[in-house]
Amino acid sequence: MSGNTEKDRNDQFNSGTDHVDRSPEVELQEPVLDGSISIEQTLAERRSIRSYSSRSLSLFDVSQLLWAAQGVTMDNFFRTAPSAGALYPLEVYLVAGNVDELDAGVYRYVPSRHSIIRTLDGDKRDELCRVSLSQPQIRDAAAVIVIAANYSRTTVKYGTRGVRYAHIEVGCAAENIYLQGASIGIGTCAVGAFDDEGLASILDLPANEEPLLILPIGYV
Repeated sequence: MSGNTEKDRNDQFNSGTDHVDRSPEVELQEPVLDGSISIEQTLAERRSIRSYSSRSLSLFDVSQLLWAAQGVTMDNFFRTAPSAGALYPLEVYLVAGNVDELDAGVYRYVPSRHSIIRTLDGDKRDELCRVSLSQPQIRDAAAVIVIAANYSRTTVKYGTRGVRYAHIEVGCAAENIYLQGASIGIGTCAVGAFDDEGLASILDLPANEEPLLILPIGYV
């Protein structure tokens, strides 16, 4: 358990809000908590998928994936993925290209409100593909999830070992996306080969955030 105060928790939930225009905020539908297949079946079916249907993604299914990655689960604070000291260094971005009810652009997920805030306009999938060794699944996916980390949130308590903890956490969040995707017919493939500075520039990430992982998503 973390010894964080309520103010500390609110600060963490609202991290990065000075960097974006808060006006284009999209409230997401409440997540479904009783899926149609078992966790055992999703574990058996989980695979890295690189080819996707041309169908547009529903905003509800995208919402479910974002919740699986970093959604709030209890006490209006704890999340779907474990975090050292409950310090939550991860930031989750949605690069939308072909998502129903959503303009193409870059959106930051806000766990505390289960919403997304547009930070950039325009379809960035081709640009992401170019800085990721031209891996076609990034260009072809209906949308892309990018996970970044603000290491200072964990290093302030754990020193340099906090960087390792953030890396452990991104693996947990990514697996949640894989498993949730398997349960609703969405494929993904974790991509770690990319130019860090190029990716950060395309997404206009704050200086204190480091991109860690790309996860293209699309129906299979």
